[in-house]
Amino acid sequence: MPRDARKVVKRIPSPDAKYNSITVAKFINRLMVRGQKATAEHIVYNALQLAAQQVNSNPEEALERAIRNATPLLTVKSRRVGGATYQVPMEVAEDRGRALAMRWLIASARSRSGKAMEEKLASELVDAVNGRGAAIKKREDIHKMAEANKAFAHYRW
Repeated sequence: MPRDARKVVKRIPSPDAKYNSITVAKFINRLMVRGQKATAEHIVYNALQLAAQQVNSNPEEALERAIRNATPLLTVKSRRVGGATYQVPMEVAEDRGRALAMRWLIASARSRSGKAMEEKLASELVDAVNGRGAAIKKREDIHKMAEANKAFAHYRW
């Protein structure tokens, strides 16, 4: 954030080559490790094909549904008031929610054991489309935490 009054311009990545989708491009960039974009593209494209076959839809739609199901609506933020720290429930902005969903899907796919990353990512996407899996559990846990701390909502800023 600049200290003066200038507005920070949000950069949007160019769409990916295969599906011409900005969402897929962002997903590839999130998955990429050590600048190996070609490897990340290979993994994402193969995972999307596998996931699309299992949920009987096109690959872009499968990714979109998985992200939509994993996107949190509420989260908690720490707020310090008079020496005590409260977990205050806050609504999540749409862009931040989608970014969190992508991060959770990739992290939960990486934490799965066994198989190649393509298969782990595809099975995590299928689980997210069907409303189960580690990313969905994380979203549900955060929603439960926000619900439990609803009494501190008046500390919202």
